[in-house]
Amino acid sequence: MNALEINNFTKKYDDFTAVDNISLSVQQGEFFGFLGKNGAGKTSTISAITGIGTITSGEITVFGIDVEKEYKEARKKVGLCPQEFNVDTFAKVKDILLHVGGYFGLSKKERQTRLQDVLEIFELEEHKNKQFRHLSGGLKRRLMLARAMMHDPDLLILDEPTAGVDVELRHELWAYLKQINKAGKTIIFTSHYLDEVEELCERIAIIDKGKIIADAPKSNFTKDGGTLEAKYLELTKA
Repeated sequence: MNALEINNFTKKYDDFTAVDNISLSVQQGEFFGFLGKNGAGKTSTISAITGIGTITSGEITVFGIDVEKEYKEARKKVGLCPQEFNVDTFAKVKDILLHVGGYFGLSKKERQTRLQDVLEIFELEEHKNKQFRHLSGGLKRRLMLARAMMHDPDLLILDEPTAGVDVELRHELWAYLKQINKAGKTIIFTSHYLDEVEELCERIAIIDKGKIIADAPKSNFTKDGGTLEAKYLELTKA
């Protein structure tokens, strides 16, 4: 069973077509890169997968579960780390994480156990009683990833997870993502830092003007000594 199946998905906003009849699948356990310029259709697609946005036509399933017809069950399978900091800036770190655990139906005992796990993994223990607004940019990014992992989802969607963080933290996050992917976690990764996509992802799809213009193993983009960035610029004619 694939982790994600997108079949003939179209998303329209009034008369504007943001995503134009795309089909895409992500295998269970895959580290998948999803690339595109701003406005290419990435966010609309991710929003539809997670139920944040509606589907104009087509079908999307997560581990065989329809994201519209069985929204609650499908959403439990997905962890989303968005590009924007969409949290209560006055909330404490621990409360942000506990709230998400409750949202996804974890019992009080399960929430406390999972809280300690993610605080340790992302080195947030000493910051658990701080308000979000008092965290550094790097700590905010760590918390957003911890929040996405709080309910231990089978599919993790990371939308620009390292934007604005320093080099050391980027490499720490890379190591962690490689580790959980090796353990079986399916990851969909978007980034404008193409070097990290090349470092992490096994397969890459590029969306441009609402259509998939490339979908292939990473080796296809980097053959003959080329780089993913050079191939991406060629394909998107940037």
